[in-house]
Amino acid sequence: MHKYAFPFWTMIEEAEAFNRANTTKEPAIKRGVRVVALAELQETSDVACDTGSDVADLKREFSEYLLASGTPVVDFSLVPEDWTKKVPVLDLLRGVIYGADSRKPDRACAARRWLRQRPEKEIVVICHGGFLHYFTQDWSGIKAEEHASAWENCDFRTYQFVDSPDNEATMLETDESRHARGAADQKVPTKEEQQKLYLQAMQTWEDRGFQNPLKLNEQFS
Repeated sequence: MHKYAFPFWTMIEEAEAFNRANTTKEPAIKRGVRVVALAELQETSDVACDTGSDVADLKREFSEYLLASGTPVVDFSLVPEDWTKKVPVLDLLRGVIYGADSRKPDRACAARRWLRQRPEKEIVVICHGGFLHYFTQDWSGIKAEEHASAWENCDFRTYQFVDSPDNEATMLETDESRHARGAADQKVPTKEEQQKLYLQAMQTWEDRGFQNPLKLNEQFS
């Protein structure tokens, strides 16, 4: 975890989110940066604390936050009305599946691909610890006796897309980010090692009483 305040607000051109940490974005909001709510970034399980609110309720809640132009700070145009239903839903507009937690790798990839095609050079994603492992494709650091995620509250890391037009829109954590959180001397897991860490994480979550996303599709069958 980075032990200092987030230093990049003056560089941010756009923010993508799905949680309610609206006050953390105030420095960027004051500069006119708009927040785009992206349903693909919602948390993993279907329990109440990981399931979003109706779009109409969210619009009312955030209606007081306006840019200097009078435009709402938060853009909800990419959030479908039924985004709270964690069952397989095909988004015909984007041609991807989102929402079903047995398909989180799909919506994580969809979110990365959406970000990669954005024109902005600096974008902040405000998300949840469980889903961030899917989003970053990094499953290292989850410990059975601690949190369900290797991400702490208000933790932040920086990533860059690899210089390749791969369909996965792969990102790599920057050396500066790894150094800042004390991971510079740790070996970066290979793709095969990440797969093993992923399966270990699923079992760890189940052993600790959390939902095992690999088995969620059984609930919806």
